Amino acid sequence: MEGGNSTKRDRVRAMVREVLAKFPDDEPAPGAFSPEHVVVNSLRPRFEREFDRDESSKNLITEDDLRGLEPGSRIRVAEGVKLTPLAQDIAAEKNFELISKAARNSAILVRSVAIGADHGGFEFKEMLRQHLADLGVKMRDFGTSSREAVDYPDIAHELAKSVGAGHVEAGILIDGAGIGSAMAANKVPGVRAAACYSVPLARNSREHNGANILTLGSGQSSFDEIKEIAEAFLSVDITEDRHKRRVEKINNIDRQYRR
Repeated sequence: MEGGNSTKRDRVRAMVREVLAKFPDDEPAPGAFSPEHVVVNSLRPRFEREFDRDESSKNLITEDDLRGLEPGSRIRVAEGVKLTPLAQDIAAEKNFELISKAARNSAILVRSVAIGADHGGFEFKEMLRQHLADLGVKMRDFGTSSREAVDYPDIAHELAKSVGAGHVEAGILIDGAGIGSAMAANKVPGVRAAACYSVPLARNSREHNGANILTLGSGQSSFDEIKEIAEAFLSVDITEDRHKRRVEKINNIDRQYRR
């Protein structure tokens, strides 16, 4: 009986060896891909990045801007940025590193800009805001903050009030066509909004008409075109007396209907 059991075990062992022989060894061949490299390489982006969060478009950093950051995180900030007292405490406690961003050379004359968009212009607004911040322009964002549908007159009105009151030097609005935002913004005293689809129009609107708000259409221009138009708009100003005199006549018309 015992001899029979031994024979069965030998047969089972032989069958197992036969099955295992059909599969490759677990040990990878020389030069083959090893999963261990995935673990190591997954750490590379963390060390290759210059910073963990970009807050360089803001003049003031609050505690809300530091939420979710791990101890030792690196934050890119604008030159001369200020932190609220609580933000200073959090930065010190968590040993955050503030990396000052030097302004890139550009011909831009306007140094403070309000920017806004509806849902149709949201993506371009986010990209343009960062691009102008990289050029050293101080940005004030009036939304929207997502692709969820909003009404463009609401955004245009709030931004235009800031420009009209002189809180910023100029404004940029982006919706689907750029026309509706211009109409809404121009209802605010002190605002001269111009919808521009080319670099020459953007320059002309500033040099000849003293435009202080540029409106753009995300459905009319690519982002590269929008970027060039915005830079042109912000890089010139009205200087000739004959143009200033005509703009003052525009302002006088406006005053007549606001009494």
